[in-house]
Amino acid sequence: MPRERLIALIDDDGSFRNALYESLSSLGYGVHAFESANDFVASAKNPSYDCIISDVHMPGMSGIELTKLLGARGSRVPVILVTGRTEPGLEVQAAAGGALCLLRKPFDTQALMVRLRQAMGD
Repeated sequence: MPRERLIALIDDDGSFRNALYESLSSLGYGVHAFESANDFVASAKNPSYDCIISDVHMPGMSGIELTKLLGARGSRVPVILVTGRTEPGLEVQAAAGGALCLLRKPFDTQALMVRLRQAMGD
């Protein structure tokens, strides 16, 4: 039996985090939710994630900074960044930091699913 696909979900917006947690769980993914990138990094649970979904703008470490940190540590876990911000150039910053993509909130669940399948090689 194949192991459950595990996603780390990092977003400081509790209502968005909870809604996305419920959506991903209902699709059969295991999800560990974190309120901040700092919480994620400090987490004692370090399971083998298949993908990380992180907000870009959060107090403390940003999603782009997290992506760079993970890359510097040799992580190959794909990162999908999400943001509600509209400023230009975020896609370029996300890509330069090593993110698979940047999705702008509100995004279509199907768009996220396409990127998740891409991230996990499905």
